[in-house]
Amino acid sequence: MTGTESAIWGIHGGRTGDADTLFLKRNCVAVGWPKMGDLSKLAPDREAFKEAVAAAYPEKKPGAIPNNAGQLYRFVHEMKPGDLVVYPSKRDRQVHLGRIEGAYKFDPKQEPTYPNQRTVKWLRSLPRSHFTQGALYEIGSAMSLFQVKNYADEVRAAVEGKVAPPAVSSDTTIAAVAEEIEETTRDFVLKRLAQEVKGHPFAEFVAHLLNQMGYRTRVSPEGPDGGVDIVAHKDELGFVPPIVKVQVKSTEGSIGDPVVSALYGKVGNGEFGLLVTLGTFTTQAANFAKSKSNLRLIDGEELVSLIFMHYEQFDSRYKGLLPLRRVYVPEVLEDQEE
Repeated sequence: MTGTESAIWGIHGGRTGDADTLFLKRNCVAVGWPKMGDLSKLAPDREAFKEAVAAAYPEKKPGAIPNNAGQLYRFVHEMKPGDLVVYPSKRDRQVHLGRIEGAYKFDPKQEPTYPNQRTVKWLRSLPRSHFTQGALYEIGSAMSLFQVKNYADEVRAAVEGKVAPPAVSSDTTIAAVAEEIEETTRDFVLKRLAQEVKGHPFAEFVAHLLNQMGYRTRVSPEGPDGGVDIVAHKDELGFVPPIVKVQVKSTEGSIGDPVVSALYGKVGNGEFGLLVTLGTFTTQAANFAKSKSNLRLIDGEELVSLIFMHYEQFDSRYKGLLPLRRVYVPEVLEDQEE
C-alpha cells in the first residue's frame, strides 16, 4: 500500500449477523462493547484501552484483553474518514463495500448493543462468488475488526467495478484453504486425545475404534499388561484366527525399534501384532515392521484418518470427546490431458 492509498478495514456484524440492519439501513459500521461507554473519553493509547476492557469485562481471559482492546483502539483512533470498509453479510451473503465518512461517535440510543459507530457510504454490493477464495478467507477473519492487506488490490478493484467472477479452476487458494481446514481438524483430534485419554483410557478408545471396524475386543485391566493392551478378534469367543494383539501408546513422541520388537515377541504363530500411537515411529521401527508380514504400525496421522472413516459409528461418549461436524470442501483436480 502506498502512502496515498487509504486503509481497508474488514468488519463483522456479530456472530449471527445481528448488526446487519444497523449497518445497511442506517449507513454505519459499529462495534459492541456497551459496558465500555464512550471510547473517546479514554486516553488515546492502547494501555488505557486494555485497562478499560479489563475493568468493564472482568470475566475476560487475560490473553484476550490485548486483542479486544486493540480492535477498539483501531476503530476509534486508526480508522479514518476516506478509508474503505468491507462487510461480508451473513444475512444476504453479499459483500458490501463502502467508504468511512464520519469520525467516531458514541450512540447508545440507536442500537444499545452496538453503540460505537462510524458513518459509512455504501458504494457497492457483490455476491461472494465475485471474489477469489483467498479474499473471502481474509475477510472471514475471526476478529470483529481487522485490516485487509493481502487482498487489498482485489477489494479496490471491486469498489471500482473492475472485478469479474474468478474462474474456480484458476483460484489457487482453494486447495490451500481446504488443506488448512483438514490440517487444523487433525491437530484438534490429536491434541484432544493426548489431553483427555492418556494411558488406559486411550486403550479403551482404540478398542472402541476397532469395534467400529468389525472387531470384538478385550481390553486388559488397568495396570501391568505384559505388553498387550487389547486382544482383538472376529468371532464372539476369540478362538478363530486371526487374533490381533494390540499395544497402544498415548505418547506424542517417537516410538523406537525396542518397543516394536517387544510387542512382536508377544505374537505367536497365526497371530498378528498391532501398535497404535498418537505420535510417530522411528525409521528403524518402521523398517522392522515392514519386514514382518504379521505386524502393523499405526501412527497418529493414520489413526486420525481411521477416526474420520468410522466417526459416524462412534457412541455418544466419544463423539462428545471429539465433537466434529461433516463439511464439504473443494477438491481441486489436476487438468487431465485428452
